[in-house]
Amino acid sequence: MHAVLLVGAGGAIGAMARYGVPVALGRVWPMSFPLGTLTVNVVGSAAMGVLIGILARTVPQMSNEIRLFVAIGILGGFTTFSSFSLDTITLIERGALTQAMLYIALSVVVCLAGLYLGLLVTRGGAA
Repeated sequence: MHAVLLVGAGGAIGAMARYGVPVALGRVWPMSFPLGTLTVNVVGSAAMGVLIGILARTVPQMSNEIRLFVAIGILGGFTTFSSFSLDTITLIERGALTQAMLYIALSVVVCLAGLYLGLLVTRGGAA
């Protein structure tokens, strides 16, 4: 239960930040390009890299709680793209380049197809 609370509390923080970044950017630079989402994905991925790098070198005894709260909770609530990026780089670092490329392709294609199919279902066949 402790782990669930850590992830949930972090997720709430991340989700609020996920909402706030595009809103704030939209006030400064109103445009039709999804700059807020791009910013969230880039910042979240960079933050995940920094966090995992620090945890691997400095605080292994506390890393599980920090990982649950910050990586899965805050950054996961902020953007799941950071988790996707971490999973991809982990596969590449393990030498599983084929699996990494398959993961990238499947994630992009299948997720876009899933969203499109969801739109088809809810719009009565006209996406």
